[in-house]
Amino acid sequence: MSTYKDAGVDIDKANSLIEELKKEISETYDEDVLGGVGGFGALINVNLKKFKNPVISISTDGVGTKLLLAKEYDRIDGIGIDLVAMNVDDVVCTGAKPIAFVDYYACGKLEEETYRRVLKSIIKGCRIAGVSLVGGETAEMPGMYKEGEFDL
Repeated sequence: MSTYKDAGVDIDKANSLIEELKKEISETYDEDVLGGVGGFGALINVNLKKFKNPVISISTDGVGTKLLLAKEYDRIDGIGIDLVAMNVDDVVCTGAKPIAFVDYYACGKLEEETYRRVLKSIIKGCRIAGVSLVGGETAEMPGMYKEGEFDL
């Protein structure tokens, strides 16, 4: 029987890093975020009294080739801010108010310091944008990415 670890995936490492940053992540929450970090989905109280004509606007975006430049010049400490900004901007363009964000980090092998720097940058982006970081996915996929590569 094969395990994730046999396949080169270290779930415990990702969970440990999330646990380390749990306090910072929860500081992005407002009173409408229910639950906390972890789990397979996020719950947000939709307080309809806050909005005149409530609708939901959802967006997903990446940073594209800016990631290559961020890596080349070792500026990954800001790439998460850009990631949040791209998504928040897309929601704002619809006339909606962004309230929450979920991230996606994909790599071949999770490098702790790189992941920590990127996640802290995403947290900072959420604080700047006034949105709650309510979840996401850390996908460690050996063989899909070369050593040191990752995508958002």
